[in-house]
Amino acid sequence: MTSHAPLPEPADLTIEEKASLTSGATFWTTKAIDRPGAAVPSIAMNDGPHGLRKQVESADHLGMGGSLPATCFPPAVGLGSSWDVELAERVGVALGAEASIQDVAILLGPGINIKRSPLCGRNFEYLSEDPLVSGMLGAALVRGIQSQGVGASLKHFAANNQETDRMRASSDVDEQTLREIYLRGFQRVVQDAQPWTVMCAYNRINGVYASEDPWLLTTVLRDEWGFEGLVVSDWGAVNDRVAGLAAGMDLEMPSSGGTTDAQIVAAVRDGRLDESVLDTAAGRAIDLVRKARASAGRVAGPLDVDAHHALAREAATRSIVLLKNEGGLLPLAPSARVAVIGAFAAKPRYQGAGSSMINPTRLDTALDEITAAASAAGGTVAFAPGFALSPNDTADAEALRAEAVRAAEAADVAVVFLGLPAAAESEGYDRTHIDLPADQLALLAVVREANPNVVVVLSNGSVVALPFADELPAILEAWLLGQGGGGATADVLFGAVAPSGRLTETIPLRLEDTPAFLHYGTEGTVHYSEGLFVGYRWYDARAMEVAYPFGHGLSYTTFAYSAPSASVREDGDITLRVAVTNTGTRAGREVVQVYVSRPGLPARPVRELAGFASVALEAGETRDVEVTVRRDDLATYDVRAGRWLVAGGDHVFAVAASSRDIRSELSLEIAGDAVTRPLSRESSLAEALAHPVAGPVLARAFAPMTEASGASAIMPEGVDMMAMLGSFPLGRLGMMAGLGFGPDEVDRLLETANASEQPAG
Repeated sequence: MTSHAPLPEPADLTIEEKASLTSGATFWTTKAIDRPGAAVPSIAMNDGPHGLRKQVESADHLGMGGSLPATCFPPAVGLGSSWDVELAERVGVALGAEASIQDVAILLGPGINIKRSPLCGRNFEYLSEDPLVSGMLGAALVRGIQSQGVGASLKHFAANNQETDRMRASSDVDEQTLREIYLRGFQRVVQDAQPWTVMCAYNRINGVYASEDPWLLTTVLRDEWGFEGLVVSDWGAVNDRVAGLAAGMDLEMPSSGGTTDAQIVAAVRDGRLDESVLDTAAGRAIDLVRKARASAGRVAGPLDVDAHHALAREAATRSIVLLKNEGGLLPLAPSARVAVIGAFAAKPRYQGAGSSMINPTRLDTALDEITAAASAAGGTVAFAPGFALSPNDTADAEALRAEAVRAAEAADVAVVFLGLPAAAESEGYDRTHIDLPADQLALLAVVREANPNVVVVLSNGSVVALPFADELPAILEAWLLGQGGGGATADVLFGAVAPSGRLTETIPLRLEDTPAFLHYGTEGTVHYSEGLFVGYRWYDARAMEVAYPFGHGLSYTTFAYSAPSASVREDGDITLRVAVTNTGTRAGREVVQVYVSRPGLPARPVRELAGFASVALEAGETRDVEVTVRRDDLATYDVRAGRWLVAGGDHVFAVAASSRDIRSELSLEIAGDAVTRPLSRESSLAEALAHPVAGPVLARAFAPMTEASGASAIMPEGVDMMAMLGSFPLGRLGMMAGLGFGPDEVDRLLETANASEQPAG
C-alpha cells in the first residue's frame, strides 16, 4: 500500500487555508492545499445514484454533457420495487467498485426523498412513498458503496419533494409529519450505515434554507442521530455561506471561485463567526480526504463489464411488477406468434433525465431480446412501432396504428409497450398530469379490438393512470430498468424468471385522488396539509378505491401464509414468524410485509409498514420467514414531549401481501415509554385533568362546581360541563370565581406536576 504523509489538523492551517477546504476547486473536485508540511490532496465527487456519471471534458449537474461509460443499473423507482435489501447492497457494491476504478471518492447517492405526489419530476430517482422502504434499501445501497472504499452521499436532505421552484420554495410541514415521514428514512440510513456525506437540499423547510438550518444539520442530524460525516451542499444550494457554515453545512459545491471562502475569512476576522466553527468544518473536510486516501485504489480495474451488466439485468428483472394476469396469459408460450407493438420496445426509456443520466456500457432492447427468446423456441415476432416517440417525428399516426393492427391480428398475443416520453419527466420540472399520451391510448384501443390477448408493458419513472386496467388481461409495470431492462422484460414475459416486484407507491385512479392534490407544485410556499397521510396512509384511511395498492404485485405462482407468531426480544424489538408456502407449480419469490396498527392512538393511519422480508421458494416449498420489527419503528413523535415514544397497549400486527391484502393478524401487548409531558399555562384543562398529579388536584377543585351544575335549571340535563371546559387554558383559571386557582396557585401546580413522569399512550 502506498505510504502517505499524515494530513494536517485544522490548527496547523491558516484561516485562509481552512476556509479553502469548505468549497470546491472545480465542478467535481475539492480544493487541495499544497504547502509543505500541511498538504491536503483534492478528491473527486461524481453523480450517481444508479450509475457513475464521471465527466471528463465538460461539467454540469443536469446531464447535458457526456460522461465515461458506466453500468446503468435500474433507477430507484425500479430497484425499490424489488423490496430486497440484499440485492440493493449488491448493486451498491458494484456502484462503489466502478467509482473506485475511476478514482472517484464520493458517489452522489442514493436519493431517498419521499414520493409525496406522482407529479414529482424526479420520482424516478427515489425509492418509495414509505420511509421504511426508503430507509432500509437506502442503507443497503450505502453499505454496498462504502464497502468498496468509496463514500456515499445521502440526498436530498430534506423535504425535497417537488421540482417546481426547487431552488427556493419552502416546504411548510409540521414537526411530527416532518420527523415521521420525511426525515425517518434519512435517520434510518444515518444510524444504520453512517454515509460519509449527507447532501443538503435546495429548498427551504418552514422558511429556512436547508443549507443554513442549524436545527436540521446540527440538532437533528448530528446531536440526535449521531451523524459522524460531512454535510455537502447540493450543487448551487448555498444561499448565505457564513450562515450555512455556522449551521453545520461543511462543504459548498461546486467552486465559488473563492468568493465564499473570502466571506468566511472576513466573518472570522471581524468576529461574526467563531474560528472554532471553521475549524470543525475544515476538520470534517480533512477527515473525508483521510478516508478517501486510505481507500484509494481498493478496487483494481479494469471493470468487469459483463458481470456488472448481468447484475443490472438481474436487478431489472426483480424490479418488474406484474400488476394483472387474468387467465394466465403470462408467461408467454415460447412458440407463440407475438406482435411486439410500441416504439419503446426498440428504443427503450431506461433512465430519467437530469444529473443521473448514465452513459451505459451497453443497452439491451426488449425487441431484440424477445425476438431472440422466441426464435430459440420456434416462435415468431412481428414488430410495429405504433406511435412516434418525438413530437418532431412526421410519421402518420393513422398509418402507424394500422400497421400495429395488422401485426396484432396475425398474432396469438400482442405485447404493447406504452409509457412516458423522456420529456414528460425530468429533474428540474414536475409533471402536470399522470396520463399516458393520447396517441398511445388510441393505439391500445385499436390493438385490443384486433386481438383481445394484450399484455401492456409500461415504461415510466412514476405512476401513471391506467384507465384500461379492467379491459385487458395482463399488465407489467416495468418502470425505468437501466441498461439490462430489455433482457429482463423478455425474461419475465417468457417465464425464464417469475416476476417478484411489489409496488412501493400506490397507483391511484385519478390525480385528484392523491393526498397532495390541492397543495402540490406551488411556488414560494408549499403546504404539506395532508400531514402524516402520505401515499397508502391516505388511501387506506379514507377506504378509497385505488387502481393498485401499495405493496401489490403478482407472480406466476401462488403463496399461502400460516398463522403468524410474535415475541418481544430483550432489546424491545419484535420478531414475527410466519410459514410461507409456494402453492404453485414453479419457483417464485414472495415479499412478506408486516403492518402495524395502534388502535388506542387518535389521528393515526389505519396501518403503517413496520417490516418486510423477501423469500425465494421452489414449487411446493415451505419456509419459516422472520420479520424483525424494531421497537423504534413503533414509536411516534410526540411534539409536546419533544421525543419519540412508543405508546403502551395493544399493537395489531398484520402479515400481508400488500397494504390491502391482509393475510392474518395478531395483537401484542407492548410496554410504553415513560415520559414527562410538561404542562404550562397554555395547557388545556383536559390535558391537566389527564395528568396523574395535576388531574386529582383539579378534579377536587372543580367538584363543587360540577355537583352544582348537575342540579342547575340552566344547564341542560346530560351536558358534561367538564367537557365544555376541556379546552380552557390553565393560565386563565383565575377568572373562575370561587375555584381558588389564581396565578400563584397555577404556578405551584405546574411546578409539582412537571416534576413527575407518566407513561406514554
